[in-house]
Amino acid sequence: MNHTHSTRTDQLIGALQVILAGICWGTLGIIASKLADLGFDSFSITILRIVTAGVIVLVLIPKLLPELKGLTFKASFGLIMQSLIGVLGMTLCYFYAVNHVGVSMAVALLYTAPVFSLILARVILGERISATSALLAIVAVIGVGCLMAGADSFSFNSGVLIGLLSGVCYALYGILGKKAMSKNHSSYLVFFSSVTVSAATLLILPTTYQTYGALFELPVQAWAFALGLGLIGTIVPFFLYMSTLQKLPASTASVFTIVEPLTAIALAVFLLHQPLTIMQMVGTLLIVTATAANALIKR
Repeated sequence: MNHTHSTRTDQLIGALQVILAGICWGTLGIIASKLADLGFDSFSITILRIVTAGVIVLVLIPKLLPELKGLTFKASFGLIMQSLIGVLGMTLCYFYAVNHVGVSMAVALLYTAPVFSLILARVILGERISATSALLAIVAVIGVGCLMAGADSFSFNSGVLIGLLSGVCYALYGILGKKAMSKNHSSYLVFFSSVTVSAATLLILPTTYQTYGALFELPVQAWAFALGLGLIGTIVPFFLYMSTLQKLPASTASVFTIVEPLTAIALAVFLLHQPLTIMQMVGTLLIVTATAANALIKR
């Protein structure tokens, strides 16, 4: 009886943790918008997120040192590609879309990732595409069409295209991460490498130092936004999600992450006053529904 009660309590805590993780991830768009208002472009905002997070996660080095020493060249290359495509690429594309089409549409486009996952998982991992998954992919594509049709004009095409590319990068982050995990690398190593490799790459560029120089000249509020990107929008949700996986199956946890796009859209509507048209609401609903259904089917 006590064991059953303990299990249910753990499951409840796990569910609350993954919901909180989704809410944290959902804040990325609105924080990026606030930084854009302060004069930062999408590349500078990408720098602030990744480099700030990269510095913070260096505290994991002592824990991961044995694994880092044991990495082969092939494994290292795989982790590097996951970082550059799945973290740097996705973050840059997502923040570009946020600045050009708004948070609500950007997050909807990001969540086309399951569609691209179907195709890329087939090509990279050799996974079979089921008829149901293919149908859900079509639903998501129709949703994207509704988003585009519901816009006031087609001058936002670059934002939509780059937003879709963020979905491709997001899909590759999961697929390349899954491939790395299959080689018995811990989730903590995969996360550590995904952030630090991209951060190290950005530190090579003069733009990174110019970005932080500009940040130094701004009020403390700007620093709070930068820290929010790295800590609340990146590191905290990862550890919450990892803790969740100790209490809930990954398939169950993935269902609750649907909170992320809903949080982003709600914050955009109420705090940034970026309302969606009826057609865009339909498109967003189709994409979110397809994503949730895809997660439920995998349970």
